[in-house]
Amino acid sequence: MGEIVFWGIIRTAIVIVVAWFMLDYSDYKFWWSAVIISIYVIIIHPAMVQYQLFKQKNKRILTDTLCSRCKHFDETAVLCMKYDEHPTERYVPCNGDDWEPR
Repeated sequence: MGEIVFWGIIRTAIVIVVAWFMLDYSDYKFWWSAVIISIYVIIIHPAMVQYQLFKQKNKRILTDTLCSRCKHFDETAVLCMKYDEHPTERYVPCNGDDWEPR
């Protein structure tokens, strides 16, 4: 999830810089519409697609693993908060020893 935020910030910075330079070369009333369209096309839509891929990639981890039912598990980051590690379908950071129900 942090990768989605990171690239969103990078894309936002690029859009701001390009929009700033384009202000001098375009008419002001068209500039606003171009900025709004570019914000959606360059920032929002790719972030939504990346988030859907993130959810799809981690769906089995969130539903079928022992970690997903533990109180130390953070669903938004797919992270074991106690060990600060990402569990996978085949890897449980604590090997089930420190599992605690929610």
